[in-house]
Order: sequence, then C-alpha cells, then structure tokens
Amino acid sequence: MKLDLANPDWRTTLPPSRSVASDAPVAACAFSRDGKTVAFALGDGRVRLLPADVKQAADGAPEPAHQGAVLSLIADPVGDGFISGGDDGRLLRLGPDGAATEIAHHKGRWIDKLAAHRSNGTFAASVGKMALVVDKAGVREFGPHASTVAAIDFSKDGSRIAAAHYGGVTVWSIGQVTLPPRRLAWAGSHVALKWSTDGKFIATGTQENDIHVWRIAQSSDMRMAGYPAKVKSLSWSADARWLYTSSQPVFTAWPFAGKGPEGKPPLQFGDEGAGLLTVVAAHPVAEFVAGGYDSGELQLGDIKTRRSVVLKMADGSAASALAWSPDGFRLAAGNDKGDLLVVDLRR
Repeated sequence: MKLDLANPDWRTTLPPSRSVASDAPVAACAFSRDGKTVAFALGDGRVRLLPADVKQAADGAPEPAHQGAVLSLIADPVGDGFISGGDDGRLLRLGPDGAATEIAHHKGRWIDKLAAHRSNGTFAASVGKMALVVDKAGVREFGPHASTVAAIDFSKDGSRIAAAHYGGVTVWSIGQVTLPPRRLAWAGSHVALKWSTDGKFIATGTQENDIHVWRIAQSSDMRMAGYPAKVKSLSWSADARWLYTSSQPVFTAWPFAGKGPEGKPPLQFGDEGAGLLTVVAAHPVAEFVAGGYDSGELQLGDIKTRRSVVLKMADGSAASALAWSPDGFRLAAGNDKGDLLVVDLRR
C-alpha cells in the first residue's frame, strides 16, 4: 500500500467517507473477514452493520443484539460475520445479515474483552476472572485469575492466550490444557494487553500511567513511564518493529528492532493533535498508524516520513474505537457520542 502524506492534497482535502449518527456510544468496531462489512458495537445493545464501501447505500437500523450495552466486538474468525459480547453476559455470533446465534450465556457477568486468531479459527473472551476459549472442540474455561481479566490476546501461532489482570499477566497453553500457566508478574493493575506480531513480546498498559513489556524467551521485562494518563490502547506494527501507544498528543512508537527499547527514548512524530490520543491502530500491512483523540480528532501517521494528516477534525467527543479493513484501504472509527465513520483511503 502506498500513501504519500507529503502530497499537498492530503493536507487540504479530506478523503471520501461515510458518517452515520447512532445516538449511542461506540465501544468497538471491526471489519468482517472478507472486508465487505463493518460493524459497530453500541451502548444501547445494537450492533450496527454498514457496507464497507462508502458509496454503497446503507440499509435501515438493525434490531438490538444484546439486552444491555454491547461491550466487545471482533470479526468472526471462521465466517464473514462478527462475534459480540455484552453486559447481559451473552456471547453472540452475528451473521453478515445481523442474525444472532448465542454461543454462551453467563448471567450476571460481563463479556467485555474479545480476541481472535484468524488462521486457526479460535477466539477468546473474558468473563469475570475467567478466560473462555472457543474453537472446534467447543467452549473451554481458563482460570480463575487474581482479578477480573482486563485484556486478552493470542500468541502469533495461536497456541497460547495471555490474560492481563491485577499483578501481571497469565499465559495459558490452549492446546495442552494440563500444562500449568506461566506467570508474568508486575505489581499493579494491567488495563491493556497486546502480544507482538512476531510473538516475542507481551506489552501491557498499567493503572500507573506506564507500559510494561516482557521478552518471552528470556523472561526479562522492562518499564516505560512518564505518560500523562493511563495507556489503554496499544498496537504493534505489522513487522513488530514498533509498539504504538495512546495517551500522548503525538504518535508515540517504542523501537523493538535489534536490542529493543532499553535505554532509548520513543520515536514521536506527526503534528500535535487537539488533546491526547485515546486509541491507536497500526496498519495491517504498511508503515502507517491511525490515532483518535479525546477531542474527536482523527489522524493518520506515517512513521517512515514522520508525517501525519488529519482525517477528521475535533468535534468534542472522544474517539473510542478504530479498526482497519483487512486490505488496509479503509478505516473505521467511532466515538463516545455515537458517530460511526468509515474512511476510504484508496486513491
């Protein structure tokens, strides 16, 4: 993919887009596996489905999918629909037409984190102190953990899951359930987690306004501090050379090529946005990163040229969700006010 952010057109003309008002906050968004549909998880129980093509007409409003707020949403790893979780304790599989099938129901508990491994068709969900893994064999439970699972992610090969909680991270082997879990300890609450795209590192954001990273092979760890707010959004570049983080006014990337970031400052680039980044999403293939601010501004950054451009001006409602299409030519975004945005970057 090639986008020239140095081109003056990028700095004066916004790309084609679709904007839909939903009147309910957006918790998450995702593109389907085939890239034809984009879904938004809403605070009133709906999962709103829109065509990924911004020129294609959008159909009418969908029926509610959950009996409460939708808290989590991912693309279905085995179909062209989606998986959603809500504060009603229901885990649902949604078809491309919005038809819902219940996978699990944990009454009185929240399903607020989801992760999937696309190549093996497995996905995971957090339910209180437990992590659920759903695959061809059915639904299995891993835990309990020291506290509520705050984030969850798969290893590169899909054979393990990592769950963040108070006191650190627990890593489970999902193929060999008799193996004891591996504990990665660090005091405090861990509120975000991302396994690196090369499988070598696990990074978390903590309650103490810093990030913590474990090097899996050597069992060593490192801490990066100095953020003005909690780092709730982490994203690794496709080649695992950079770890992007939220909670700064510009794009911030920690270098993980070579010996890693020990003793090095992060790379900060692009134009300062209106406020602090609340969510970041690295491009699935190229050297770009998208960022949404607490002011509502949306930017696209190019780490190679150290430039950024504004895709959406600030509107006062914090960006709450970002997602790239599988081919990387479309970007979906949602905010706390309930605006649903799909931007077409194919030029």
